[in-house]
Amino acid sequence: MPSTGPDFVEVGGNTSCVAIAPDGEAPRLVIDAGTGLRRLTEVLGGEPFRGTILLSHLHWDHVMGLPFFRSGDNPDAVVTMLLPEQGTEPRELLARAMAPPFFPITPDGLRGDWTLGTYDEGELIAEGFTVTVREIPHKGSRTLGLRISDGRHSVAYLSDHAPQELGDGDDGFGALHPAAMELAAGVDVLIHGAQFTAEEFPARRTFGHAVANYGVSLGEASGAGRVVMFHHDPWRVDDAVHALRDELAAGTSMPVQAAVEGTFIDLVD
Repeated sequence: MPSTGPDFVEVGGNTSCVAIAPDGEAPRLVIDAGTGLRRLTEVLGGEPFRGTILLSHLHWDHVMGLPFFRSGDNPDAVVTMLLPEQGTEPRELLARAMAPPFFPITPDGLRGDWTLGTYDEGELIAEGFTVTVREIPHKGSRTLGLRISDGRHSVAYLSDHAPQELGDGDDGFGALHPAAMELAAGVDVLIHGAQFTAEEFPARRTFGHAVANYGVSLGEASGAGRVVMFHHDPWRVDDAVHALRDELAAGTSMPVQAAVEGTFIDLVD
């Protein structure tokens, strides 16, 4: 759920959305379509979006920004949107959450040229990037983890990830399983879910999300350049997010940062 109020103004309270752009160009590849997607219209200067949106899974918080994305809901937009393959036509899947009586329009009501399709484990080319796709465990929805590369730099995205479903691992926080290790191996940036603290985890380990410590362990084991704590608990206020970041950063030599709304990360040679 989005979080609002004075205790969330530093980190921000929109739900999941990451935009990736080639050098010196506007973003053309978007990962997930939470309410943070609305901010991309500002980044694009109000121009129509022409690119690809990859949905990691279909939970509300990862799709609820779609009808409010002005650059996408635009007569001149050209959008390809891919959903995880699960044996059902993609428009039908989206319409289960976006259709009357729960919402005034269906996905077909979005203006512009929208092409909906599916994707699966393997490799695909999207907007000039090579995307490696692996299924990762997450409760209640088929979920895909991603590794995006331009041949020089790479980013891994494991937002909603419950590695504990595949075993406890050495520290009890979840297995360093092959899919996670492959996606994160040597990436410049590992974006990983940080929903729970170590203290919260025992009571919530069946909720489908990871403890924040796991992202650091995965980053260290896979040789990632840095870890970005992502998908904060919607009740975790700014000071608590910063305190958790500081705690995790103190225990590793690898850079650890908290995802903050509007952050730009430049990967340069």
